[in-house]
Amino acid sequence: MSELPSGAWGRVDMRLRRGARPATTDPHPQAKPDHPLRVAVIGGGPGGLYAAALLKRLDPTRDITVWERNAPDDTFGFGVVLSEETLGGIEHADPHVYEALQRHFMRWDDIDIVHRNTRHTSGGHGFAALGRKHLLEILHTRCRELGVGLRFHTGAPKELPQTHDLVIAADGIHSTTREAYADVFHPRITPHRCRYIWLAADFPFDSFRFETAETEHGVMQLHGYPYAPDASTVIIEMREEVWHAAGFDELGEAESIERCAKIFAEALRGRPLKSNNSAWTTFRTVVNDRWSHGNVVLLGDAAHTAHFSIGSGTKLAVEDALALAACLEEQDSLGEALTAYEAERRPVVASTQRAARASLEWFENLALYLDQPPRQFAFNLLTRSRRVTHDNLRLRDRRFTEAVEREFGCPPGTPPMFTPFRLRGLTLRNRIVVSPMDMYSAADGVPGDFHLVHLGARALGGAGLVMTEMVCVSEEGRITPGCAGLYTGRQAEAWKRITNFVHAQAPGTAIGVQLGHSGRKGSTKLMWEGMDEPLDEGNWPLVAASALPYKPFSQTPRELSRAQLTDIREQFAAAACRAARAGFDLLELHCAHGYLLSGFLSPLTNRRTDAYGGSLDKRLRFPLEVFDAVRNVWPGERPMTVRISATDWAEGGTTAEDAVEIARAFAAHGADAIDVSTGQVVADERPEFGRSYQTPFADRIRGATGIPVIAVGAISSWDDVNSLILAGRTDLCALARPHLYDPHWTLHAAAEQGYTGPGALWPTPYRAGSRRPQTGRTDAPKPRLSL
Repeated sequence: MSELPSGAWGRVDMRLRRGARPATTDPHPQAKPDHPLRVAVIGGGPGGLYAAALLKRLDPTRDITVWERNAPDDTFGFGVVLSEETLGGIEHADPHVYEALQRHFMRWDDIDIVHRNTRHTSGGHGFAALGRKHLLEILHTRCRELGVGLRFHTGAPKELPQTHDLVIAADGIHSTTREAYADVFHPRITPHRCRYIWLAADFPFDSFRFETAETEHGVMQLHGYPYAPDASTVIIEMREEVWHAAGFDELGEAESIERCAKIFAEALRGRPLKSNNSAWTTFRTVVNDRWSHGNVVLLGDAAHTAHFSIGSGTKLAVEDALALAACLEEQDSLGEALTAYEAERRPVVASTQRAARASLEWFENLALYLDQPPRQFAFNLLTRSRRVTHDNLRLRDRRFTEAVEREFGCPPGTPPMFTPFRLRGLTLRNRIVVSPMDMYSAADGVPGDFHLVHLGARALGGAGLVMTEMVCVSEEGRITPGCAGLYTGRQAEAWKRITNFVHAQAPGTAIGVQLGHSGRKGSTKLMWEGMDEPLDEGNWPLVAASALPYKPFSQTPRELSRAQLTDIREQFAAAACRAARAGFDLLELHCAHGYLLSGFLSPLTNRRTDAYGGSLDKRLRFPLEVFDAVRNVWPGERPMTVRISATDWAEGGTTAEDAVEIARAFAAHGADAIDVSTGQVVADERPEFGRSYQTPFADRIRGATGIPVIAVGAISSWDDVNSLILAGRTDLCALARPHLYDPHWTLHAAAEQGYTGPGALWPTPYRAGSRRPQTGRTDAPKPRLSL
């Protein structure tokens, strides 16, 4: 499953090994200042029960009561999956609970993916599951042994915060505590696009099973796993529109269950499904700005949720309980403890939620992947959350991973990133692109020695394609006075010097130029002098799709007239001619990040009422005119790509659906690939940063259109690159900051993977450095005697 932070487990374990506070008759026990002795837990799920047991075990003098409005055996769902890491933590923190769990576990290593009547199995994953009722019974028993009060069929009194030192709100996704303090916690609850129902089968699956069913109404999926010798959890999921089209909205519980059993009859061996007051529901992601208020703290689903497809709900709640217990022991006051708890858990939860969101969206968009080759489909599913990667899967199941590589076309011993890729008449020797990075180091638009060394070093570093920064098509189209251009012959000659160096000294590396115009984001200081801040002097007038400043303090641009649009279109074409003569292998049109052409595409920055504003077709009109003008003068054998912002990360802006249509439009006009970035269009954007966070947009465009794509955005490891390429989510990966950190990133990635083939050739003078240098001695004699 996923990695487990060891900190809270170890800290609680150490505290327990030192010895919890003994029960005492001393009327004045030595409690820490502000130490919570009266604790109320709202919610009798695994997280709340485990928190109660841990806190009572750490200090038997505590008076702890769990309030649960339902019966002891009332539970949603059937089985609970726990990773080996989570189980290891439970074993350290409370061996009694672990030993009780062990007696009920079903364990397995395999994942089966069944698609179009073909099953592929991947092993080495390591799962354990048991019935949710058994888990609750074990925790009930442990709480009673320790002296925790359990009150079932009883709602939590509203006055608990006044009568107790600490109130732990573990009352689930529908938390009444969270809602009571909504003005403090600021919950954000996001519904998603699939309906699902939680059911069970009366036999054990052999493995974790994912199966698709392509029906006349759309694709449906089954998630299943064993949790007892005679039972399996079965979750049926489908898009909302498929659910409606199939008529499930008009069926009762029994009819729905019978229908699901027929659809997945082969997977279920013809057996019926059973329910536990099961109902179709929509998954909702819960995020809170704060997790505590006074002496009230949120735990588990009350604080956060993560989609069931990565099996994280119980795991996160148990981890929360451990971290909360550890922080209460370590800190001198309740306030400090709750602050430390949130500080420790929030990054872990955010990471899990990002992985869960990626997994959730993969299943939401399952139809995009149905036509993939069977093994690639299976690999794509296994790596959907980005927690399992290519390298990780090779360790778990080398045979399966190598079969996927062969099907993909990797020669023996060749990682996916070092397979060639063809765009029109250009064959790239590997899938790595040095992403465009503005250097703000030109003089009068002329690239100098800095650019020669900067781009030359990265070309020598082994990437298949090295891109220039955004090269401006006019003096007025610069972002800053330090931006490079292609609007004079002198600039073109300077660029030719650089392309000649790349072609002569780094044979096999292609160099591309990105053409753009700053639009309303121009006439600003160099990035390190004040990003997006207007120049103190020497400003030039700005133009844009509409007269809207980028920031309140920014210069207001003029709305472009029809005659000015023609002039700018011709500036792009003239720059493209110079780029061709300068020897560039590829040209990219910059239609992203809020610059001029991007400003036409986004409804947030294009408020025009003429033929160039309004509907998406009209907003596309000028960027397509520019593309056509450039394509007409750019050599036919050389490829053209287009960089777009696939979302504005702002309400009312470009959507993922818009991005697909924008990509289709450029491809219809001759674009060879779409370079898929996001944001930087409006200043009040709210990006969802994270590892590979922009990749899903590229994935969606590729899946929906079949157009080759370049993925960008926090891709930082060769393992991520291999995973994305092999899963079919992108064709090329563009990396920026990693190439600033290490100009030879690609060659070093080859060395670290033991690859020496044609996809990563070391320059002759550098070949002596093609092996990783030795480090300090690691084979020193081991100690023979411990005292």
